[in-house]
Amino acid sequence: MPATPSPSSPSSPAPRSPARARWAAPRAGLLLAGAIAVEVTGSLALRAAVDHPAWYAVVVPAYVTAFVLLGAVLRAGMPLGVAYGVWGATGVALTAALGALVFAEPFTPVVVAGIVLIMVGVLVVEIGSQRAHRERGAATGGA
Repeated sequence: MPATPSPSSPSSPAPRSPARARWAAPRAGLLLAGAIAVEVTGSLALRAAVDHPAWYAVVVPAYVTAFVLLGAVLRAGMPLGVAYGVWGATGVALTAALGALVFAEPFTPVVVAGIVLIMVGVLVVEIGSQRAHRERGAATGGA
């Protein structure tokens, strides 16, 4: 006889109240934006630390904060593949663009094409996630 998952197990998320569900998506989006901002800050500080080691004081707290916020995004209900994909793709794009502006690093058409491919991949993951969620809801009677 298969074991019934406990309410706290990852396979059975806690039921959400209507109010919590209504705020989950905007809250997750804000948390994700914060995670992206501090991750990009940490990456730019890492580059700056190559020439000025004092910037390492920004790198570690920024990365720790980014991962804490990413965890909060997941707790708010955003699927891992979507959250990590958006976080990674947006972080890559912003870091490349800001690296070009701040550190005069190359931002060539090939770099832009790579960023576009990453963004398209994240979009495909998001579309697939939404479709799977709809199909799961239909299979369970809309629950």
